[in-house]
Parts: sequence; structure tokens; C-alpha cells
Amino acid sequence: MSAKKTAYVNKNYLQYVKKLDPPTKHFKNCFAAFGVGGLICSIGQFFRYMLEYAGLSGDELAGAVSVLLIFLGCLLTGLGVYDRIGRHAGAGSIVPITGFANSVTSPAIEFKTEGYIYGTAAKMFTVAGAIIVYGVFSGVIVGIIYYFI
Repeated sequence: MSAKKTAYVNKNYLQYVKKLDPPTKHFKNCFAAFGVGGLICSIGQFFRYMLEYAGLSGDELAGAVSVLLIFLGCLLTGLGVYDRIGRHAGAGSIVPITGFANSVTSPAIEFKTEGYIYGTAAKMFTVAGAIIVYGVFSGVIVGIIYYFI
């Protein structure tokens, strides 16, 4: 095929796709992401205030809030609710702690039928594995640097 004919075919194809593809609603998507992300963060802040009122402080408070948010993310993923939230909110559902819990829980549920070892345990970290490895590695390097300084 000649270069002119290829350019003509590509142009026709792009026009065809543009005609069939619905337009993206950028403002609506950004608003939904901002709203849901803010709601997740507000829930975390609510947990913080309630646990602080109950008497926790410092590292205990931070750890308890983190555990509650991870639990909530895993529970909602297991019930299928987090996926619906993600479809509606897009990037707003990837708030670091709940989004990370979802990225570990989803493959574990998906590959459960392959067994606990070769399915759930092996595939659980397909999405989040690299993040965990590089996070631990970076932590070790920073710890070594602080040790010698």
C-alpha cells in the first residue's frame, strides 16, 4: 500500500471511530473523582477524630486509622461495591490506602478458583507487587543511610 493510500485509510478510520465514540465528559469525570476521593479522605478523617476521642494518639492513632481504611477497602472490594465506585469515580477511587487495598484484594478474589497457593497467594500481588517490592527496598536503603549518618 502506498503512503497516500495508508494516510487516506487512517483518516477514514479515525473519522469512523470519532463518529461512534461518545464524547468524553471531562468536567463531570473530574468532579466525580474529586468528590469521591474527598469523601474517602473525609471518612478517614472521621475515623481519626473518633479514635482520638476514644483515647488513641500518635502512632497508635495513625495505625488504627490505616487498618480501618484498609479493612473498609477490602470489604467493599469483596462485596463488589468498590468496583462500582471505581466505575463512577474513576481516579477518585484510587486514594492511596483504599485503592491499594483494592488492588491487592481484587486479584486475590479473581484467582481464588485456581486454589489458595497457585491462585490467591500467587496472583494477589500481580498489580501491587512492584509497589511493595520497591517500597520495601527504598525503606531498607533509607534505613541504611540513616544508620551510617
